[in-house]
Amino acid sequence: MRKKNVIEENFLEKIPSHKEGLGFSTDDEGNVTLEMENTGIVNKIAQKILRKPKISYIHLEEFGSFIWPLIDGKKSILEIGEDVEKHFGEKAHPLYERLATYFKTLESYGFVNLK
Repeated sequence: MRKKNVIEENFLEKIPSHKEGLGFSTDDEGNVTLEMENTGIVNKIAQKILRKPKISYIHLEEFGSFIWPLIDGKKSILEIGEDVEKHFGEKAHPLYERLATYFKTLESYGFVNLK
């Protein structure tokens, strides 16, 4: 059990940054939409044959829309968590478990890099 806590602590010290070339926009209400260009041969074929879009739009929910602008390549996940705690309070709990899962998901989709 102790080993898991050490792993989580180390993960929270990682510093996320946006993937280069990934665009995003924010509407008047603060909702963030990621703009991912579908590149590569498979995507080109899907665009032609299946009429898939050249750009996919991923709409982030309330927490994601708050977190996304905080990702600056300087703040650790732990520091971002402090900002989330101040903004959302109890609504964000269990905070660090959720953040760890969220950033692992963002990384798996290639939206962020963690260093």
